[in-house]
Amino acid sequence: MAHVETSSSRPYHLVIFGASGFTGQFVVEEVARTVSEGPKGNLKWAVAGRSKQKLEKVVEQAAGVLSKPELRKEVDIIVADVGEPDSLAAMCKQAVIVLNCVGPYRFYGEPVVKACVENGAHHIDICGEPQFLEGMQLNYSSQAADKGVYIIGSCGFDSIPADMGVLYTRDQFKGTLTAVESFLTVSSGPDGGCIHDGTWQSAIYGFSDGHKLQSLRRKFNHKPLPTFGSKLKRRGTLFFSNEIQQYTVPFMGSDPSVVKRTQRFVAEEHQATPVQYGAYAGIGGIGNIIKLMFAGMMFWFLVKFSFGRNLLIKHPEFFSFGLFSKAGPTRKQMEASSFQFAFYGEGYPDGEDPSHGKPTSKIRTLVQGPECGYVATPIAMVQAALTILNESTALPKKGGVYTPGAAFAKTTLVDRLNKHGIQFSVI
Repeated sequence: MAHVETSSSRPYHLVIFGASGFTGQFVVEEVARTVSEGPKGNLKWAVAGRSKQKLEKVVEQAAGVLSKPELRKEVDIIVADVGEPDSLAAMCKQAVIVLNCVGPYRFYGEPVVKACVENGAHHIDICGEPQFLEGMQLNYSSQAADKGVYIIGSCGFDSIPADMGVLYTRDQFKGTLTAVESFLTVSSGPDGGCIHDGTWQSAIYGFSDGHKLQSLRRKFNHKPLPTFGSKLKRRGTLFFSNEIQQYTVPFMGSDPSVVKRTQRFVAEEHQATPVQYGAYAGIGGIGNIIKLMFAGMMFWFLVKFSFGRNLLIKHPEFFSFGLFSKAGPTRKQMEASSFQFAFYGEGYPDGEDPSHGKPTSKIRTLVQGPECGYVATPIAMVQAALTILNESTALPKKGGVYTPGAAFAKTTLVDRLNKHGIQFSVI
């Protein structure tokens, strides 16, 4: 069972590392909103990062935004730096869970995971980089298991809605679910929307390092997962989706790889039927297709060369047609934005044999919520942490490196998310 109690030497339930970063500031606000949901109605927490001054500013900002002046005195500050292992060790010794908001994780993530494992703190991140996520599983899972520590990656918009959405669809299906396709649509208000360029940088390095991910995956020596029902066909690179009535492309984030790892876990650990998964994202009409084609061609060309990567990093707004920016979205833009995942599942009703004939039963579910990057992500991350603190007996029996679905399948995380505006429902 996970160790989740505070003590005199480990005084904080949560320490937010990278609290003064763009996403970190919103995680700080979300933790401050949910302190009453901690163990016994109380959450002890602190913020951490390189600059004491910037951390003080973030706490001050949260106190103003939430009209909670008491935060200025109640929230402790820990100075810790990825480049100083001793400072990370000191931070991890004080935390039950470290919420790691420092990316790109391929550059800054591993020292934090290592410090957490060595010093007995659980670790949650909001990473959307498969190379980092799978690398941590390969390198730290057995060590984390020995220490009774949970390292749970991708606990933000990447990839809790998709991963828990597939499990939710399976749990609502009366019979054996064999395949699911998800379709993501994102809406913004009159002022539009954008994504902070930290995510853009992660994408640039992810695409340029694609070959490394393949060689990393070979080291696991995984056998192919068994397929039940009809084999899920891959759709084209660009197609008109009747499901969401707009042009659609394969989803480029970490969701497919995270869901596949979860399905491998449930098949191997729980002897459950693995669900095949395809992920797609709506891009709208013809105008958006033209923009996407131009941006995509420039991106694919430039990402191959160091000078090209430097250009992409220096001018995110230009090369992404305004989708990514160094400033990130305004609060007004965030308030007017939302997302929706539609899941289309198929399988066999109770009593039918999944090894014979085509699936005859279908299900449709929805996961919908507020703006993905800086509203939904902090909600998902904080609720994942609160689930560990309040439901440690429902987690996997031993520590290790887990996906959200593998870690939280038997918890009430979906109910918690429903109460905080990320809604799961059957249509």
